[in-house]
Amino acid sequence: MKQNHHRINRIGQQAFTLVELLLVLTILGILAALVVPKMVGRSEQARLAAAKTDISTFSTALDAFEVDNGYYPKGKSGLGDLVQQPRDCPNWHGPYVKEISKDPWGNDYVYECPGRHNPKSYDLYSVGPDGRPGTDDDVCNWTVRR
Repeated sequence: MKQNHHRINRIGQQAFTLVELLLVLTILGILAALVVPKMVGRSEQARLAAAKTDISTFSTALDAFEVDNGYYPKGKSGLGDLVQQPRDCPNWHGPYVKEISKDPWGNDYVYECPGRHNPKSYDLYSVGPDGRPGTDDDVCNWTVRR
């Protein structure tokens, strides 16, 4: 009988107390409160960088299209002319890009030719995280003056 009692005491001494567990959970909570906001900000920065990269890639492809054909794509097909040859482009040497992807927030890129901000060429932009054009979070191919 004494052996069982002695074995129970050793088991009880190896376990964590409720106070120790609460202390560990509190420390983990504080660390999470410090780290998570920094990581969330990084993911938004990554989306902005991806949108800028996409716009740069499309701009290079649009310039190549213009060199080959003497004009930038116009009309409803817009960026689609970079992937599939339009009927009136005998000098088309595409596809200039593999596909027309959506922006990092799942919206279509907006292409206007001629552009309102770039009247001699085109405007190309993402409506950004809020999904509305003309707001401060838009990612565009022109210089924004604030």
